[in-house]
Amino acid sequence: MPDLVTLLAFVPAALALNLTPGADMMFCLGQGLRSGPRAAVAASAGISAGAMVHVALAGVGLGALVAAHPLAFDVIRWAGVAYLLCLAVQSVRGGTTRSDAPPLTAARAFRAGLIVNLTNPKVILFVLAFVPQFVSPQAGPVLAQFLTLGAVLALGGFAVNALVGVFAGGLGTRLARSARALGWITGGIFAALALRLAILERT
Repeated sequence: MPDLVTLLAFVPAALALNLTPGADMMFCLGQGLRSGPRAAVAASAGISAGAMVHVALAGVGLGALVAAHPLAFDVIRWAGVAYLLCLAVQSVRGGTTRSDAPPLTAARAFRAGLIVNLTNPKVILFVLAFVPQFVSPQAGPVLAQFLTLGAVLALGGFAVNALVGVFAGGLGTRLARSARALGWITGGIFAALALRLAILERT
């Protein structure tokens, strides 16, 4: 476990990162618009679960492998691009083919958030750059410290992203009368995230 001083320094830094708009926040916003508050909260939980997987991988050293091998990085990245584009197409089709398309279930939204996070190799590179600054071998097992700090980061991210998604869910309800517009808006968000991931550099 990190010492109290380290935790007190880490919490505000993690919160500042959680509050910075990014791909995770935009994804939850898109899910909220598309399927409502419940799906947005589930998507946020999936993203946080994915973040914990990244933290665990970084803690055991596998993150360094991804950072050192461009091919592994690119395979994961393009898988994420393909998945986001599929979500974009599904959103647009759902908005243009029928106005009563069923919303995404919580289980599917959780899975989508998990996959989107796991297929973003930039997350594990971020974890490798940020978390070790607060890890000390003298404080105990390194993996336990990674997991503890990762849990703080994931919980903060869950709360912030879920709130954004819930707000978007209320907006989506008002936009639901125009299913076509809603489909294009959410599809555009997912397509923009795919583009962002496609042009990521390893540095």
